[in-house]
Amino acid sequence: MQTLHSGYKGLSLLMLLNWDRALYLATIAGSLWLGAFIGSL
Repeated sequence: MQTLHSGYKGLSLLMLLNWDRALYLATIAGSLWLGAFIGSL
């Protein structure tokens, strides 16, 4: 039971880190797109 709880906690942390990285990449992509859009006006 302890191992299962520990594994779940590790998986939860991994998901949290990956969500943070995905949000970071989405922010950069959005900024680049917005910059290109404003530059083309």
